[in-house]
Amino acid sequence: MRFLIALLALAGAIVSIQALRVHYSHDVQPCDINAHWDCGIVNHSRYAEIQHIPVAAIGIAGYLGLALFSFTRRRALTLVASIIGLAFALYLTNIEAHKLEVWCLYCVISQGIIALITLSSIIWMFIPQRRPVF
Repeated sequence: MRFLIALLALAGAIVSIQALRVHYSHDVQPCDINAHWDCGIVNHSRYAEIQHIPVAAIGIAGYLGLALFSFTRRRALTLVASIIGLAFALYLTNIEAHKLEVWCLYCVISQGIIALITLSSIIWMFIPQRRPVF
């Protein structure tokens, strides 16, 4: 399970890197689909930064932390971090839905990834740990 969580976390970091790229770019984005799906609007909004730190950069750090925690078998830390990440992602999703009324494809993919990581972390907590046979 830890490898699955680490793999999902790396995928989340890649998606967050793409969102960060949009944050610093002013070109037309490939995820500019229509009036309701536009990563540029979301990533250039006032909600795209916290204390001058891009939300996507926070996502990258969070996903890399989750990968490290899971790879080093820190079950409880992985679970707590994933719940915090899921809560943060749900907060951002609420902003997209109710304040901006525009969706970012990268953000929605990231939301799915952190939800899968959280679910996997919950399952991992209840799988008995194997003990060495020495």
